[in-house]
Amino acid sequence: MKPSKMPSDLVEPIISDNAKIVLEKRYLRKGTDGQPLEDFRTMFWRVASSIANEEKKYKKSRYKADELTHLFYRMMIDYKFLPNSPTLMNAGTELGQLAACFVLPVGDSMEEIFDAIKYAALIHKSGGGTGFSFSRLRPRDSRVGSTGGIASGPISFLKIFNTATEQVKQGGTRRGANMGILRVDHPNIIDFIKAKERDGDLNNFNLSVALTEKFMQAVENDEQYSLLAPHTGEEKDKLRAKEVFSLLVQKAWESGDPGIIFLDRVNRDNPTPEQGEMESTNPCGEQPLLPYEACNLGSVNLDKFFARESADGIDWEGLKETIHLSTRFLDNVIDSSRYPLDQITEMVHKNRKIGLGVMGWADLLFQLEIPYDSHQALNLAEKIMEFVHKESKSASKILAAERGPFPAFDQSVYARQNYGPYRNATTTTIAPTGTLSIIAGCSSGVEPLFALSFVRQVMDGERMVEVNPHLEEALKRTQSHSLKLMEEISQKGSIKTMEFLDEEIREVFVTSMDIAPEYHLKMQAAFQKFTDNAVSKTVNLPHSATKEDIWSIYWMAYELGCKGVTVYRDGSKSSQVLCTGDGEKAREKEQQGRMSVRERPDVVYGFTQKVRTGLGELYLTVNEVDGKPFEVFATIGRSGRSITAKAEAIGRLVSLALRSGIDVRDVVKQIKGIGGEHPVFQKKGLLLSIPDAVGWVLENRYLQEGGASTDYMGLQRPTCPDCARELIFQEGCFVCRACGYTKCG
Repeated sequence: MKPSKMPSDLVEPIISDNAKIVLEKRYLRKGTDGQPLEDFRTMFWRVASSIANEEKKYKKSRYKADELTHLFYRMMIDYKFLPNSPTLMNAGTELGQLAACFVLPVGDSMEEIFDAIKYAALIHKSGGGTGFSFSRLRPRDSRVGSTGGIASGPISFLKIFNTATEQVKQGGTRRGANMGILRVDHPNIIDFIKAKERDGDLNNFNLSVALTEKFMQAVENDEQYSLLAPHTGEEKDKLRAKEVFSLLVQKAWESGDPGIIFLDRVNRDNPTPEQGEMESTNPCGEQPLLPYEACNLGSVNLDKFFARESADGIDWEGLKETIHLSTRFLDNVIDSSRYPLDQITEMVHKNRKIGLGVMGWADLLFQLEIPYDSHQALNLAEKIMEFVHKESKSASKILAAERGPFPAFDQSVYARQNYGPYRNATTTTIAPTGTLSIIAGCSSGVEPLFALSFVRQVMDGERMVEVNPHLEEALKRTQSHSLKLMEEISQKGSIKTMEFLDEEIREVFVTSMDIAPEYHLKMQAAFQKFTDNAVSKTVNLPHSATKEDIWSIYWMAYELGCKGVTVYRDGSKSSQVLCTGDGEKAREKEQQGRMSVRERPDVVYGFTQKVRTGLGELYLTVNEVDGKPFEVFATIGRSGRSITAKAEAIGRLVSLALRSGIDVRDVVKQIKGIGGEHPVFQKKGLLLSIPDAVGWVLENRYLQEGGASTDYMGLQRPTCPDCARELIFQEGCFVCRACGYTKCG
């Protein structure tokens, strides 16, 4: 429904600087000239009123639409709850597609395969992400009965899906994102596990292997297991399960792909098994769905429910009220949304799945002064998620009394077990909240903070240090706060090794890399225990993590009852740039390459930056290969031949160093700070000389948080294609905390 007219005296939302960047770039409606047609207040009112107006359809509702509009608006501008991005973008607009995640079937015929590609394009155009299982496709080199030809297998079609996504990803408000899944007993499983060995291959897909309990038992017993042709059920081969599991671990260690999901566990929690088996999830893995199903998601911000005066520090009554309002909001979204396919509309209205989750978990722990990696935190996670689950079910029951249960309820597990009736087949999901948490100004999902502080580039090259507000408050309380300390924290990201700080503060304010992997996993399991669907969570590992570490994490995920797991070893994506086969060989090749000067490719791309020096305007061109600086050209205006020659010499020597594999950090260390006879002051600071200016440009571009930074080990990290800031990997996806870009849509 269309939005209601906005009152003139409506409360203005408080928008942080980071949230302004994200909202203006990605969420505010724009005209044909690219200028915003609405402001922040108008956007939130558009969403609140269009969703609340669905209430008019239900005569038994306890709310009037106008009253509910104000409640929804206030809930969102107070950042107690936010719906998924498509709802914020499209509610009350002509597009009107409000769901974030979809699963499409891929059948074993050319018609079904290309229908799936067409349907995925329509979904991506409307702002959604898609999941596919390729497990029904007959293996490579199988005979095709209708033509007598030979099948090319699931991997070849996976590449076609990826290419199609590449062509349409700019068509909607966000880039398209996909999940590709293959069962571990498919004959082409080894090819699938190795499908992303080369960095950049299948770049529009996350991949997961669907593990069965039969396979996991074979791993445990060190037995062989059967590979089955899906179109005939015939056994095609046998593999040693432990070797396949080891290969999965190896590839996850190398690049984080593929992840794993436990398919039998997912289907045990399928509330409507009569409608089919769950084969796939959405792109970040937290939402298993039936073919043609969609789910709309939203998150309650736990950071807003800290109550100092409460016995346990939590406002349970306020949290209950928000859960009930959020559940009603998400059920209304189902009615308001216009889905891109009739089959999806039918399935969504039949099961009415919603996924209410949480964000701000790390911030709540900070306020409660509870370390993330503690038994107290795990116990509280279970308690809070049990409360969210129970109250969302209670709200769904109320909605069923007002509106009727979901149409497939009579054939559901709930009906057989005398639960309900419920309005929604599922009510809880822990979804990624990368951009939503920036808008709300809180930590993402149930993840720990990636860093306690970061540097934001603002106008004219100035740097603004932003520190977690709860940490800043704690440091001021203990009289430890200083600008120098804030700068140091921004460089390190963590305070774990700052022994001069209060020990309790160092224990409470931990980051993802400070936390042992088993606590990442235990936290995921604690939330999973009371979540209908699944939990979006990444086990972040240091670069030094071993394959044995990942083996242990995978096995622990299986034992703790998780539905899947994603690991990411710091810097592992970039170490794959030269990979042509086994990851170890690739790294050996990279090391050998550093002992000689690399050949210059025929075509390179880069940037030119103008810098004012005491000897004139320096024009510094930096060309890149594989995202790393490869060569430098320095030219300087209105100076004599001597200065021009020196600038050229500096450029050539820096280029030689970079092409020889010397890390940019070492280059900067050598040339930055070299003095000259004509230093010059500017907003960027005091530039002492031409080499100092070259060093400043390289440092600002590649070593600060504004560029393709390298960490203390010299590891290249991926950068945001929109704003060039460093991307972080959490909740199964690369996310930019500066501008809200997310690779997973």
